[in-house]
Amino acid sequence: MKILKNVLAQIVQHAKKEAPLEACGYLAGLDGVIIKDYPLTNLDKSSEHFSFDPKEQFTAVKDARAQGLEIYAVYHSHPASAARPSQEDIKLAYDPQMLYVIVSLADGKEEIRAFSIRNGEVNLINLEVSND
Repeated sequence: MKILKNVLAQIVQHAKKEAPLEACGYLAGLDGVIIKDYPLTNLDKSSEHFSFDPKEQFTAVKDARAQGLEIYAVYHSHPASAARPSQEDIKLAYDPQMLYVIVSLADGKEEIRAFSIRNGEVNLINLEVSND
């Protein structure tokens, strides 16, 4: 999966803005390239988990469809832990077609990783950053 450099920068900025709470949102694209992020409100207001605002979620999906984009991934941040799915992340990964992107800000470093999660099985996905 490819992601535009500016989109990656925007989700890292969102994670930093929301810290110490988890930031969350959707990533959309076309032909296997993520070209747009949809920052959403974390209704849980938690540093350990998130849930989308349903109205914002609907608006994001509607906008993506109107632009001919597919929702490829859910992203969220881990303000103080590694960029790997928690047990809760794995348990709540209901859509096997969705990728899960995690932005870690632990120890003052930025680490971004993508995963597929199917039936509780987690696989690291290569996330290639593109300038195009």
